[in-house]
Amino acid sequence: MKLQVSVLLMPWFGVLSWVQAEFFTSIGHMTDLIYAEKDLVQSLKEYILVEEAKLAKIKSWASKMEALTSRSAADPEGYLAHPVNAYKLVKRLNTDWPALGDLVLQDASAGFVANLSVQRQFFPTDEDESGAARALMRLQDTYKLDPDTISRGELPGTKYQAMLSVDDCFGLGRSAYNEGDYYHTVLWMEQVLKQLDAGEEATVTKSLVLDYLSYAVFQLGDLHRAVELTRRLLSLDPSHERAGGNMRYFERLLEEERGKSLSNQTDAGLATQENLYERPTDYLPERDVYESLCRGEGVKLTPRRRKKLFCRYHHGNRVPQLLIAPFKEEDEWDSPHIVRYYDVMSDEEIERIKEVAKPKLARATVRDPKTGVLTVASYRVSKSSWLEEDDDPVVARVNRRMQHITGLTVKTAELLQVANYGMGGQYEPHFDFSRSDEQDAFKRLGTGNRVATFLNYMSDVEAGGATVFPDLGAAIWPKKGTAVFWYNLLRSGEGDYRTRHAACPVLVGCKWVSNKWFHERGQEFLRPCGTTEVD
Repeated sequence: MKLQVSVLLMPWFGVLSWVQAEFFTSIGHMTDLIYAEKDLVQSLKEYILVEEAKLAKIKSWASKMEALTSRSAADPEGYLAHPVNAYKLVKRLNTDWPALGDLVLQDASAGFVANLSVQRQFFPTDEDESGAARALMRLQDTYKLDPDTISRGELPGTKYQAMLSVDDCFGLGRSAYNEGDYYHTVLWMEQVLKQLDAGEEATVTKSLVLDYLSYAVFQLGDLHRAVELTRRLLSLDPSHERAGGNMRYFERLLEEERGKSLSNQTDAGLATQENLYERPTDYLPERDVYESLCRGEGVKLTPRRRKKLFCRYHHGNRVPQLLIAPFKEEDEWDSPHIVRYYDVMSDEEIERIKEVAKPKLARATVRDPKTGVLTVASYRVSKSSWLEEDDDPVVARVNRRMQHITGLTVKTAELLQVANYGMGGQYEPHFDFSRSDEQDAFKRLGTGNRVATFLNYMSDVEAGGATVFPDLGAAIWPKKGTAVFWYNLLRSGEGDYRTRHAACPVLVGCKWVSNKWFHERGQEFLRPCGTTEVD
């Protein structure tokens, strides 16, 4: 009766072993989790088959014993008069029943549990879950999506149906609550109540939701609604100790408020507050402009300005390679001049660079303006890697191509940076060049400031993910195989502050880019200095 329990070894251990949490910052890395989960399902199915086989044997034994004992118990002495029956009874009780006991006690889950235990060390962490929750809320804010739209999965450009359950929505609200974000707590807890009232099944109770919601609205200053919600909670659970304490506290505050009120505002007037709350302001002064551009609103490409934009064939400074095969160049903006080049990278080259870069992807960093040291920042959500020409011939080929297109030397440029954006992946408004108060930003490189940026789009993006320039009112949308180029410095060497730009959150899709930052040194005769500060 001994059953063989197989252990399914995971072929994805090697893939996941180099991943250091923060899955939410790279869709490219999250794809590995799909295959890991698929293998876990297969392992779980094997465990179920083993359990079913075990139960089938136990059922068969029980049926056989039931038939046998019904006969033997009807005439015990007559049954045992046959010596074979007597022998088999002794054998069954001495050998077969203990073997059945061993079978019942056999732990068929060992293979699956071992498999799961090994996998868990590569699973997303609490940091990933909270980061993914913040990403959804970032998309909610940037693209002005209400919780119901997100819950129903009604996003533009999506190929698959995806909906949030009541428990999923509660998880989002609780994540916001734990981070002191009461604005989003209220939005998502109200969505939970809406779906519960619609009859959706859930493990979370309405009283628990009201507990979170009442305190969140209190934190936002809506005392009257906090009282209303706490009363609803106590009507569902009169013995809720914390709610009782809160109710007494809220009522005392209401009495104090009435006593201190010097206006003619009535209680009825106070109680009719709209169930809407302002999104809190944050550290980014151009937040509204930035997010409007991400939505395609507020673009200042007037008809007059559009007339100044042209398309042409570009052969660089009559570089032999481009004289034979010039690139298609399109003006994206007139001043500062921002251009897009078409067919810069082939699909094969893009896939090869992604393949080389993926094992090296790590949380994208920004250069500390004070120390020049690279560090992670919450306003940049992506993973990146730096590729050298020795990594693969395609890297060297793309570098030479960028040099031919721009007419600038890559000898003093930074390595090719490849970035993959994660859930709600973004890079908030920033300058690529160092300002006057950041003299040491590129001191370690010894190549001067970043004179120009060459940005390759290595994927299409179904929704979101634009490159925007808030000061200009410009928005440039990703197109696979194209690249955009602009100068960060004026010819005088002064920074062009109009080039402050941002990568908008990716709403739907997987965004891959690569970029080359050209530096001042070596460009003296390729891009001569101007005669005035504004040249």
